[in-house]
Parts: sequence; C-alpha cells; structure tokens
Amino acid sequence: MRNLTVSSILILAAIMLVAGLSTAADGDIPAPADVAAAPEDAEVTESGLASKVIQKGTGTEHPSPTSKVTVHYTGWKTDGSMFDSSVKRGSKATFPLNGVIKGWTEGLQLMVVGEKRRFWIPAELAYGENGRVAGMLVFDVELFSIE
Repeated sequence: MRNLTVSSILILAAIMLVAGLSTAADGDIPAPADVAAAPEDAEVTESGLASKVIQKGTGTEHPSPTSKVTVHYTGWKTDGSMFDSSVKRGSKATFPLNGVIKGWTEGLQLMVVGEKRRFWIPAELAYGENGRVAGMLVFDVELFSIE
C-alpha cells in the first residue's frame, strides 16, 4: 500500500469536491439546482408561495387545512444547506396541516397522493427572517396519504 502525503490527500479531497463527491459523512441530500430562487415556470399563489410539480400524483383528492398527511420531505435554505429531511432519517412523517408552517398548510392543499412537488416558501409563510432556519425555504415534498 502506498503512503499518502498530506499534499496528496488534500489534492484528492479537492478533486472529490470538484467532481461533486461529498467528503462529509453526514449524508445530507444535495440541494436542487434551483434552490436559490423559484424558476420562471413555477406556479405562484397570491401569498407568494411558489411551487413546481416534480412527479405527478395518482390521486384525485386534495388535503384540507385540517387534514393529517403522511409525507417524505427534505428542506434546504437558499444557500443550499439542508436543515431537515424525513428521507435522510428513512422514516415518513405525519403532520396535521393546521400544525405546520403556513407555507406547508397552503402548499400541501395543492397536492394529490403520489405527487412530489418543490416549494419555495417565503419567510413570512415559514419561520420568519430570524433564527437558525430563517428566510425563504425550499422543500421537496412527496404526499403518501391523507386522513
């Protein structure tokens, strides 16, 4: 086995980063290319919530503001850093829509079972402008069931 020098290790790490390979062991899900802002073809509601269907659903029913939904989701800040993911945890999440941020309550009502949608949620529909998860947030959400 060859001996690697510090400079060889640094060069290898730089090559991995340029090639898009993560050197982190935390397994974060990479941010989508359009994480910084909603694309021109995104749907935008009156409240400013932007969304785009990634995968069409098979259902016909939409959740109500008080429905309980089961989803997989991943959330990123606009700088591309992931802050939460049921996908990463390997466990779907179930939420009452009247118990989550306003952007989720509004956005999930646009979906049907089987659909996967990306949301760009303005700060005023999320957690505001201050704190650990502040500003506009981006979520990929897949809807599995509605109760």
